[in-house]
Amino acid sequence: MSFPNSKFIFMFIAAVLYLLTSAGAVLATPVVLIDQSHDQRFVIEKDGPLYLSSFAAILKDEGLLVKSSTEPLSDESLSGVDIVVISGPFRSIAPAEIESLLRFLKHGGRLSVMLHIGPPFSDLLHRLEVDFSNVVLNEQENVIDNDTKNFQVKALGTHPLFAGLNHFSLYGGWALMNTAPSARIIASTSPRAWVDLNGDGKLSDGDVMDSFGVVVAGEFGAGRFIVFGDDAIFQNKFLDESNRQLAKNLARWLK
Repeated sequence: MSFPNSKFIFMFIAAVLYLLTSAGAVLATPVVLIDQSHDQRFVIEKDGPLYLSSFAAILKDEGLLVKSSTEPLSDESLSGVDIVVISGPFRSIAPAEIESLLRFLKHGGRLSVMLHIGPPFSDLLHRLEVDFSNVVLNEQENVIDNDTKNFQVKALGTHPLFAGLNHFSLYGGWALMNTAPSARIIASTSPRAWVDLNGDGKLSDGDVMDSFGVVVAGEFGAGRFIVFGDDAIFQNKFLDESNRQLAKNLARWLK
């Protein structure tokens, strides 16, 4: 017995399977892992002023599937994850975790980190060709509530992160710099910002005044990353209109 239409039926089934697979890929929700395995004090599950519950809600509203983890970063824990966010760690990221993160980036993953203090990120950032200051920044322009460590950042580069923004607010941040062309500064202080190198609490001889980077973006392999010199910008208390838009833009860029 012959089946003259068997070839047509086979091709039809193959086409349907292809369409279903393609649709699934298009509709798949990007998964973002919020790392909470490095002694983070400001987590997404709590609603107090310094926590990140509103930031997590923004990520969800922008179409990301948000989950947190207290497990060490590894190839296994990053399997099925598209985006990693590490905000405000107090414990250093271990060498094995760094290697897993770099493999994750190399194969197209996305990473966002926010510094509360710099040392826990030191080895990871150096591998990404990013360095940070060991002194908190002060400003003389766009200062918030007369506290020179809190200020608006208005020197914004051309980047999707800043769509619809003319500034965002920073609350006690560190200077950032790129050490290779694979990363670049995309937001900076005014030229009158300064670091208190002599520790006297005021701008005086021995201090340095300059324009300092506060956000760096870069690429690693097929992946991309963004580094913020402050973790307070996305805390509940500080999510003003501009920082809320910054969080939305970050979610869209990380997708």
